[in-house]
Amino acid sequence: QVQLRESGGGLVQPGGSLRLSCAASGSIFSIDGMGWYRQAPGKERELVAIITSGGTTTYADAVKGRFTISRDNAKKTVDLQMNSLKPEDTAVYYCNADVRQWRFSKAYNYWGQGTQATVSS
Repeated sequence: QVQLRESGGGLVQPGGSLRLSCAASGSIFSIDGMGWYRQAPGKERELVAIITSGGTTTYADAVKGRFTISRDNAKKTVDLQMNSLKPEDTAVYYCNADVRQWRFSKAYNYWGQGTQATVSS
């Protein structure tokens, strides 16, 4: 089994910062892409940022220049540094990863349970 566990959410004022972390555990041989998605109340889940095992990153237009995604392949973690936060960034943030459990297995997609980030004065 594979588990993704997020941490680091909370309440912050507009203009503030939060750092989200996600750790993968379980039977893991390797992890391909890792990323963060978010879902605001009444809206669909949307991509925030993704990072490949080689470090190539992709960001949603809404967060470019404010958010930074990073990963530690040895620790099987992915972080999201969120700066200059806006009220519209309020959402549940979900960690996502494509995990190979054995050397020649296909990659399966896994989700964390989510962590709430609220931006409000």
